[in-house]
Amino acid sequence: VRLVFIATGLLHDPVSGLGPEKQMRDLDPERLARLFAVNTIGPALAIKHFAPLLPRTGKSVIAAVSAKVGSIEDNRLGGWYGYRASKAALNQIVKTAAIEIAVRRKEAIVLSMHPGTVDTALSKPFQTNVAEHKLFSPEFAAERMLDALDTASPADSGALLSWDGTRLPF
Repeated sequence: VRLVFIATGLLHDPVSGLGPEKQMRDLDPERLARLFAVNTIGPALAIKHFAPLLPRTGKSVIAAVSAKVGSIEDNRLGGWYGYRASKAALNQIVKTAAIEIAVRRKEAIVLSMHPGTVDTALSKPFQTNVAEHKLFSPEFAAERMLDALDTASPADSGALLSWDGTRLPF
């Protein structure tokens, strides 16, 4: 296994009424648990099970789709408590796994990836303030993330990378 790409994400679910919390008073334990299950726990378990399958030599990559809004340092707007926290937790899982995996697999790279704002059902309700040139097709986002993974090195392992390969703050 040379590439594992974990593309999970939950921000809202119109069927169950789950949506991003705008204020602290909107926090709900069941919603938080669901967001963490999809955005953090699922990818953590995927990393757990795929890491032993990586080769001991040569470049290999495990990448998990995260989000820039999961950056604690970059949070200037507040809100979206559960989504932000679950993606920040994913970034911590990735960072910690990168350290452990590097002990036996020096050339392995474990990353969180921010795809940008992609024109999907996940972002659809939140696209009104996104500039047209900043709203990416799924194909564009996937190509750019794969390009970023191609140029990533073990020195990048544990980082949160944007779709264009730039490092984002945790």
